Amino acid sequence: MQIGHGQYIPVNMPHFRFAPSLDPYYEQASLVIAHGGLGTTMEVLGRGLPLVSICNPDRYDNHQQDLLSSMTKEGYLVWCRRLDELKQAIDTAQTTPLRRYQPPKCEIHLVINEFLSDHSSSGGKCTKVDRDV
Repeated sequence: MQIGHGQYIPVNMPHFRFAPSLDPYYEQASLVIAHGGLGTTMEVLGRGLPLVSICNPDRYDNHQQDLLSSMTKEGYLVWCRRLDELKQAIDTAQTTPLRRYQPPKCEIHLVINEFLSDHSSSGGKCTKVDRDV
């Protein structure tokens, strides 16, 4: 369990503050329980692991709720809305088939190139964007 700067020290499982990479832990995991941050969520779902997510209440704009609500509706993860529901959320994640997340096709390079083409004719110095950059 990664606890970061948290004040709670787990007594029933091994823990650490930070690791340079969570990859070795993901490789051993059959289920991940994590906060609702976008980076962690995409990292776990990209590996095809079942995920139980809990919003971090310290986020000022509640953006994690929006993310978890959407991902739950699509069937990609189990959103644990309250810590006293964690056991039930884990049980659900272990017994309910979750959809494998497939990231949408990225076409932002096309939008940028169109923008650059439109603006290069006005005398500005613009360069095309390579998709693999």
